[in-house]
Amino acid sequence: MPNRNKDSAQKMKRLLAKKMAYTGGFILLLLASFLYGAFSVVHQTLPFRIVGYLNAQKNKMFPVAEGIKKGSWHIARSDLPNQGITDEQRESLAKVTALPYLKGYYSAPDKKNVTVYNKEAAYHGLNLVVSGHGTEAILIDMEGKVLHSWQKDFENIWPGPSAPNLDELYKTFWRRARLFDNGDLLAIFRDYGLVKLDKNSNLLWAYKSRCHHDLFVAEDQRIYVLSRERRNNPRLQLESWSAKNPYLEDLIVILNSEGVEQKRINVVDCFLNSEFAPILEHMKVRENILHANAIEMLDGTLVDKFPMFEKGHILISLREIHTIAIIDLEQEKVTWALNGMWKYQHEPSLLKNGNVLVFDNRGNNGKSKIIEVNPLNQTIAWTYKGTPAQEFFSKTAGTTERLPNGNTLITESNNGRAFEVTPEGKIVWEFFNPYRAGENNELIAALYDVVRYDQNQFDWLALNARSE
Repeated sequence: MPNRNKDSAQKMKRLLAKKMAYTGGFILLLLASFLYGAFSVVHQTLPFRIVGYLNAQKNKMFPVAEGIKKGSWHIARSDLPNQGITDEQRESLAKVTALPYLKGYYSAPDKKNVTVYNKEAAYHGLNLVVSGHGTEAILIDMEGKVLHSWQKDFENIWPGPSAPNLDELYKTFWRRARLFDNGDLLAIFRDYGLVKLDKNSNLLWAYKSRCHHDLFVAEDQRIYVLSRERRNNPRLQLESWSAKNPYLEDLIVILNSEGVEQKRINVVDCFLNSEFAPILEHMKVRENILHANAIEMLDGTLVDKFPMFEKGHILISLREIHTIAIIDLEQEKVTWALNGMWKYQHEPSLLKNGNVLVFDNRGNNGKSKIIEVNPLNQTIAWTYKGTPAQEFFSKTAGTTERLPNGNTLITESNNGRAFEVTPEGKIVWEFFNPYRAGENNELIAALYDVVRYDQNQFDWLALNARSE
């Protein structure tokens, strides 16, 4: 009996040791799988690329519901639960409404189209609206009446399959549009290309490249558009990080008026060619390392007072390093840069007084603000932050424009809202995107841009009105 008990105990010990070994091996396998999965995502190695490709093919074969996954939509900030509460209460409310069973409980604001119009104080004009609801740009008057629209589906321009690493969603809306006096329109399909349409939405030409975010049309009708290329830049040697795999670098591409590429300039190289190269040490992301989001050509009228604002130089916004910069396109180098006063900014523009107007997305204690900054002494000449009763926040995107009468037009993209404020901060015009979606009408189409044009700028529009 003692021997049997001894054998049985040893057998149990061996069995327990075997189970522990299996369990330990299984845990190590799970840990190794998790670590390799994380490595695959960060460095975009196998199987990340395979999964991405299969997911893209699945989306092509089984398209999701129209109006939800097509276009660009956000859960709008509702006025109902936000009025008269503290920041702490608002944060608690956000956590509660984030629960799965309460998502969509608050619908998007009932306000649609133009909700405020002070005819005496607003700058009267026409508004070009670029919305995430579809591949369309709409021209409206100050009261929200649709005067004209342009539409063109992606498949009618570039039929056939696209590269598997591009987001299919970006085919379903325009990211930016620019209107010519004769009714022609330029529109960007983010990461796919730039198209030019006539006033009847007929395709004039298409430039297929990874265009994104913004463009500028110069006096000589040449087009400057942001684009991207994937590469591993051998000159980019940073202390903050090193990249083993190719990443996206931003380009400034110059096209002639017919959409033919003439030149491309790499923005990273422009920094490396200058004294501002150390700014690149601020880079943190390993994919879209700079994320350029705005471009403007300078006209040189302020060069006597501000030497860095030379004619033909480019003002550019680089979101991921919180920096705006000026680039000399001839020398392909950065001649001036500024950061530290904003976070994840958009749409810097040079004003006639030499100040720079900036949409600061998250520099107002995590909220948004518009600032007008003196580029020499870095003092704030003017700011708009909203009020507790009329909040203002767009985590991403957003535009701002100083109007001829001194008012400022602001596009609060994520909330589907655009509004005009006086220098005193009074809202004298307000527009809410009327396009909504979701089971509880909780989604509002992103409002990527609202541009104010002169009332009498388009002769063809008056001719169309008379013919009707």
